[in-house]
Amino acid sequence: MAVTPEAAGGAAKPRQSLSEALAVYLKRRVLIVMFLGFSSGLPLALSGSTLLVWMTEAGVNLGAIGLFALVGTPYTLKFLWAPLIDALDVPVLSRRFGRRRAWLLLSQFLLIAAIVALGLCDPAASALSVAIGAFMVATASATQDIVIDAFRVESLNESEQAAGMASYVAAYRIGMLASTAGALFLVSGFEMLLGFGRHAAWSAGYAVMAVFVLVGVATTLFAAEPEKSAAANAAHAREDKRARVAEAAVGAFSEFLSRDLALAALAFVVLFKLTDALSGAMTAPFVIDLGFSRNEYAAIIKGVGLAATLIGGFAGGFLARAVSLPACLWIGGTVQALANLAFSWQAVVGPDAGWLTFAIVVENFTSAVGTVIFVAYLSALCRNPLHTATQYALLTALAAFGRTYLSAAAGFIATAAGWAWFFAICAAAGLPALVLLAFLQHRGHFAALAPARK
Repeated sequence: MAVTPEAAGGAAKPRQSLSEALAVYLKRRVLIVMFLGFSSGLPLALSGSTLLVWMTEAGVNLGAIGLFALVGTPYTLKFLWAPLIDALDVPVLSRRFGRRRAWLLLSQFLLIAAIVALGLCDPAASALSVAIGAFMVATASATQDIVIDAFRVESLNESEQAAGMASYVAAYRIGMLASTAGALFLVSGFEMLLGFGRHAAWSAGYAVMAVFVLVGVATTLFAAEPEKSAAANAAHAREDKRARVAEAAVGAFSEFLSRDLALAALAFVVLFKLTDALSGAMTAPFVIDLGFSRNEYAAIIKGVGLAATLIGGFAGGFLARAVSLPACLWIGGTVQALANLAFSWQAVVGPDAGWLTFAIVVENFTSAVGTVIFVAYLSALCRNPLHTATQYALLTALAAFGRTYLSAAAGFIATAAGWAWFFAICAAAGLPALVLLAFLQHRGHFAALAPARK
């Protein structure tokens, strides 16, 4: 039976004037989500690509660097403690700020402490201590992500979701930029201008990144608790803590798994960003290994890379508002896979700054487009407000599976295949997701999501 565009999630969207389309980005709730996006994007690179640059400079071998992707395990397993966040209140803080904002504040203060602790570690002296510090950062960051995702889904109404996603992803990438290019420039500044030793410069750089987390703290204090928290508070008053946790855990998973094509949808979630995850695990070591300096890499990311990220985020938001969800996923999945071929050619031409600029522009633009569209899909899957944090955490944890486990062998693949073939393999890693997308679309998967988008 043929699936109509409307049934596939492709219902016609009402026309808007340019001023109306832009005005939504200035709404208070959307701006709150944007600043929380910065807070969410900031810590990821501190236990990921920025840490890998530090370890590369410290002389850690490529195989060990690749294995460090495993410190991102909390991003994959965060659904295990998400029911606690859905079901429990933070003592004292919840009464003062509300259930979502209290958890945000707690996770942000823990994140500040973890980033400072990681900065005090030395990769040259003990890789284990660095791994423990990175794991602490990832755990606090994953907890913050659980709450921010639930806060975003619950705070924004349907007309604000696309703008919220675009703003969130753009700010998320700016947060990542601050903790990649920004952190690298800071480390270089501490070394050259203030005369710090290498380890002291990295420690000071991480301390400054910890201060940046205060942007998220200030945003949380300025934000209003989502209106849907009132219903949860009423439910909390009627049940004991153990019953609430059990209901949040069992109810969220059983409700999702009872849906048609649930397992295929979960597999698609795992695979959609694999092409990005595999290449992203080794992009920074690749650029350094090719002969570019730390500052050259950081300058390109900070300049044209930032512009490409912002444009890509808003382009993804436009797509999410203008065309059907499956069409968006086809576009995003295809372009983010093909972008890896620019790095394959970079390996052939060598340390050509012009081509590196082009490759980073393409990668940042397509990755931002794909991420906004992917967030739109995950949000559409979370239809039950009683289980928002748990279900969204499950989905994003599965998405992180590719980044954490399937990309753990990236260093060994790069060593065995060479850089040019490695990035070609990364591009091919996007094909399984597109095959699953065709299957889900043919089976009418998006028809079930259409009511959530109307």
